[in-house]
Amino acid sequence: MSLATEYVRISRKIFETYKGMGDAALDRLSTEELHYTPSSESNSIAVLVKHMSGNMLSRFTDFLTTDGEKEWRDRDGEFVDTLGDKADIKSAWEKGWNCLFAALDSLTDEVVESGKAVIRQEPHSIVAAFNRQLAHYACHVGQMVYIAKVVQNEDWKSLSIPKGQSKGWNKPFLK
Repeated sequence: MSLATEYVRISRKIFETYKGMGDAALDRLSTEELHYTPSSESNSIAVLVKHMSGNMLSRFTDFLTTDGEKEWRDRDGEFVDTLGDKADIKSAWEKGWNCLFAALDSLTDEVVESGKAVIRQEPHSIVAAFNRQLAHYACHVGQMVYIAKVVQNEDWKSLSIPKGQSKGWNKPFLK
């Protein structure tokens, strides 16, 4: 397996992990909770989804032939809470991820190794462009999960190792 193929495989797996964490946050909350804003300077999960979806659509639509910052994108509008019910929020979420995964799945070894993606008129290697977005989305998914934890409080079920259970969780792996 080539290094480029391995990069795409690993990147897809990591993107899927973060999407799964976001899916869990979305699934556990009601429409009202998805619109909850922790403070005046914070975003709701609905707004984070709208922003991430807009970013994914802009970055990964025709990403090899056009700038990732599209004329049609309304970035400022992404931070206005206009998505409706939970179905609308999940639809925007899926639309963005579908665009990203289609772009990732379209990559050939040659494109990964020598292709360029332009973001705000700055050329990026394909690896740099996808890594840039991975870091961006990981940050926002972390915000989504944190808000979901705040909203659910004692009812929250951990997405990884629950608090106070590390020793038992890790015991099979320790010699």
